[in-house]
Amino acid sequence: MIKKLISVIFLLTLASAAYAQDNEIYVDQSGATANIDFEQLGTGNLITGLSGISGTPTALDLDGSSMTLDINMIGSTNKFLGDMWADTFTGLYSFTGSTNTFTVQIDPTNTYGADSSNQNVQVIGSSNTFVLNQATSALADSLDLDWLVQGSNNTVTANIDIDNATNFLDIDGSDNTVTYDGDGVTASAGGYFYLDHTGGSRTFNVQQQSTLNNDWVKINSTGSNGTVCVIQNDQGTAVGC
Repeated sequence: MIKKLISVIFLLTLASAAYAQDNEIYVDQSGATANIDFEQLGTGNLITGLSGISGTPTALDLDGSSMTLDINMIGSTNKFLGDMWADTFTGLYSFTGSTNTFTVQIDPTNTYGADSSNQNVQVIGSSNTFVLNQATSALADSLDLDWLVQGSNNTVTANIDIDNATNFLDIDGSDNTVTYDGDGVTASAGGYFYLDHTGGSRTFNVQQQSTLNNDWVKINSTGSNGTVCVIQNDQGTAVGC
């Protein structure tokens, strides 16, 4: 573990020397039981993959089981792109500021299975875009995903191949957009989605499609206007809003 940490610090030092315009961290790490922490303050910062260059970032690449990733970005127009191939993965993400971008996918190629993950996203600010994709086909077993979003004009998208997965979203502010797609063709258990919202002009699109299984959705929303679409489909006739 000590050797891994030294390697990461060395990469970060090179990144700081190579690019003086904005802060950039690019990482390609493999190995089990890694504990990685990043913090960036300011504007226009990037956390990306090893092959990322200034202006053309690629996804951060972490491979291994039982990993913990802690991201803290404070400022505006920051960007975090991550590809994590992991099982029993813990992701802690904190964003304070506006116009930030967060795009993460966990085990998209079913290398480890993406089971027993714990993801926590906390956001304070406006006009941010967040996308989280978890697993491939019904492999997000026992996922615990929690969002706390405070601000306006934010966009939150979650795509989960659910298998006894839970997705809790607490969002406060106006003109926010939430898109959730939970499906799982071979899931042995359904999924649960809970949305608690306060604010105006919301747009919610929720689709739960656990084939031959049970899904649950609970929405508490207090706002002045907007649209709320919920579709639960268990191999029935295709419907839409």
